[in-house]
Amino acid sequence: MDDAMTAAEADAPDALPELTALPITAVTCMEDRAQVERAGSVRLTAGVTRLRVGPVSPLTADRSLRADAAAGSGARVVDARVVRTYTPAPPGEPDRDASGLRREVHELEQESADAELLRQRLESALEVIGQARTDLHRDIVQGAGGGDADPERWADRLDRVEQEAEPRIGELHKLRRRLHDLGEELLEAEQALAAVETEPRQLTAYLDLVVEAERDAETELRVTALVPCALWRPAYRATLADDRSSVRVETDAFVWQETGEDWDGVRLTLSTARPTLAASPPVLAEDVLTLRERSTEERRTVEVNLREEEIRTVGSASPAVPAALPGLHDGGDVRVLAAPHPVSVPSDHRPHRVHVTSFTAPCTVENSCAPELSPLVVATARLTNTSGHVLLAGPVDLVRGSGFVGRGTLDFAGAGEEFEVAFGSEDTFRVVRHTEDSRDTTGLAAINQRTVLTRRVRLFVSRLDAQPGAPEREITVRERIPVSEVSAVEVELRTADCRPQPDSLDAEGIARFALRLAPGEHREIDLVYDITAAGSVTGL
Repeated sequence: MDDAMTAAEADAPDALPELTALPITAVTCMEDRAQVERAGSVRLTAGVTRLRVGPVSPLTADRSLRADAAAGSGARVVDARVVRTYTPAPPGEPDRDASGLRREVHELEQESADAELLRQRLESALEVIGQARTDLHRDIVQGAGGGDADPERWADRLDRVEQEAEPRIGELHKLRRRLHDLGEELLEAEQALAAVETEPRQLTAYLDLVVEAERDAETELRVTALVPCALWRPAYRATLADDRSSVRVETDAFVWQETGEDWDGVRLTLSTARPTLAASPPVLAEDVLTLRERSTEERRTVEVNLREEEIRTVGSASPAVPAALPGLHDGGDVRVLAAPHPVSVPSDHRPHRVHVTSFTAPCTVENSCAPELSPLVVATARLTNTSGHVLLAGPVDLVRGSGFVGRGTLDFAGAGEEFEVAFGSEDTFRVVRHTEDSRDTTGLAAINQRTVLTRRVRLFVSRLDAQPGAPEREITVRERIPVSEVSAVEVELRTADCRPQPDSLDAEGIARFALRLAPGEHREIDLVYDITAAGSVTGL
């Protein structure tokens, strides 16, 4: 519910109840907003009591406002609404949207205040020097009258007093002239500001609660509401042990909020719920399918496409514009995480990192390379998610024995699911890839003519370190073989010409080679396959 402050209420502030403090105690941060919970003890009298809570964020969603009294307290909340009003902005530094003239007035006021403080300090110092001069004159009079004259000492002390007073007197005269000039500049700037702008007003909101109590007692009240301008995203830190036997994964959350209220020492809950997502059925429309006879040319030929795709996996050019903030990938279900300790998040529209959980799991590390995509050999750790909750997709900071090595992306992983973390490239390996293509035609034209495309892939794998006595290290190389989707095109691996034979070849055409290299050793891999197409195939 919403209500605007009326003119009668504004003119009669004494009729309004005193402000009641209900601090923010818990926050549930969702994908693009937050549910704020306030709680506190309030002294109620028997009957109906009107409470004004605040100030609160003007962004509070009216329909989400809920207020309840503690069970068994004999009190109930009859009405709750948000009241918004414009009030003069509090004194202080102008906000980022202030005009240059208003900023100039603020700077002149600050400079004038600083000069006034300096003037007071100089006048206080001169008063102390004047008191010392008075004491010295009294000492001279008493000494001369008593026959204890010491002209040299008196002259020295008088000189010292004058030396202390003269520079301060000159500085005070300059400061008074500066204050006079600042006053004139400030007056002109204020007159110009009053001519072109009105005094800024700030939108302030309060919660008006009507509570009915059976008796006089202290009652716990709880108020919840949704506010926009708050969001969170997961972030991780993965640390590979020196012996490569385990990985420590720390789950954090980056929280942004600019709701107008600081969250100090609150219980923070992180949810992937989307309260703005409307649950409506999809729109159904007719999908008309039309059948027609194939032409003679279409029956005689089969058109295929050989797709060569370049996939960026190791770095990319910086985008011309900032990338949009990705959403939360939760696997289709609402996930909830809770911060283990109270959290403070100021309303400054800046990301604040909050620790959530951490776990250490044993892993197996594989040095793998896909030369078609990148010549780098990457150390990839496979481990099981033993955190007790899902790992949402998000960025991960990678740490090894040498320190921070880069940043990657962690895909969604359910509780107990195995996942992979790549810890950057291994500089001790080098892989070079060359390809050779040849085309031949077999059979008789227009009868059983077939086109044979032979591709030879040569991989040169080297281990660059040459430490004597170092053990062998295993590297896994994966190379892709095309997979045909039509019967008129066949792909055959020429195993007799492959050196060495692939250790495995899956249904997706990925050939896997496992090599063990000693320090300084070089190995060569030859992979040969034929793509055979019937004469009716075009586009190969």
